[in-house]
Amino acid sequence: MNAQPAVRRLVSWDVILLVLVMVMFIFGNEVAESVRTDATVFNTLRNVGEIMLIALPMTLLIISGEIDLSVGSTALLSSCVIGKAFEAGLPMWQCAVLGVVTGAVGGAINGVLVTRFGLQSLAVTIGTLGLYRGLGSVLLETNTISGFPKDWVAFGYSAKVFGFLPKMWLLIIPVVVIYVVFLRYSRTGHAIYAIGLNPEAARYAGLRVRRIKFALFVATGAMAGLGGVLITLRQASASPIAVRGLELAVIAAVLFGGVSIFGGRGGLFGVVNAVLFLGLSRTILRLAGVKPNVLTVVTGGLLLISVVGPALSARLRALPLFSRAAGPAERESRSEQTRLPDPERL
Repeated sequence: MNAQPAVRRLVSWDVILLVLVMVMFIFGNEVAESVRTDATVFNTLRNVGEIMLIALPMTLLIISGEIDLSVGSTALLSSCVIGKAFEAGLPMWQCAVLGVVTGAVGGAINGVLVTRFGLQSLAVTIGTLGLYRGLGSVLLETNTISGFPKDWVAFGYSAKVFGFLPKMWLLIIPVVVIYVVFLRYSRTGHAIYAIGLNPEAARYAGLRVRRIKFALFVATGAMAGLGGVLITLRQASASPIAVRGLELAVIAAVLFGGVSIFGGRGGLFGVVNAVLFLGLSRTILRLAGVKPNVLTVVTGGLLLISVVGPALSARLRALPLFSRAAGPAERESRSEQTRLPDPERL
């Protein structure tokens, strides 16, 4: 039995990321003794909740060959809408629904401009980044709205289960599972890869490219809106300056997770590990006394590593040690990865 495919899998970027998370956890124990405490795990997971939610659809969007740089501003606008609705006397559950709907509408605007008008998603979402942030400032001006119900605030800030898991993760974990199953096993998930690899070929194969991309923009906006809900609850307030650098953290996690910025390649396992790595590294640096402003360096560093890391992993797997004995079964597997899905099955 040939051991070469097994060896190649061991040096895959997903596995490397998992090892990095474990190494970071061990290293953190040397930096700060409390890194293994339930409180530290709780704080790490609580602080990456919205990043995890938004990174899931962003992964699918980038695999399809598009990107959304406006997610941070969308989350901010969602938070401002929640605050304004609560100030007007609406029940909290309706405010939360309005926040998610606001995000979905913002994503739909991006989707229409990209899929119907043929504009580049990079340029469009840079524009809506400023637009949505500006709308949030118009809604609240310089005001900060607080006084949200204590049970809702506890859900986003202090409520926990099993002694270490933030209660919000009872919502996040099922969403992660749904996205993983959808991308890996659904026909539309396979079509997303085909679109990212070659949109023209996918279109000629009968795939509904514009419809799928539009749905991905809407999903990304809706998750950004839900992220705005979590941010509002965790901070127990809505403010026009509450969200800073969220889009950078999300994109850094997605690219560091092994998703190709050119589309057509990547997966959610690596992205989930990248989000956890980002959150754990920030927690450890805070425990080590690093100033909050310096933590932005971590996110920027991950963006750089996200370019170098997967490329290095690919070079390692291309070495004769790992690729010389690749047999017919593995070549067939590679062929299946680049084959367009049958349009009749979509």
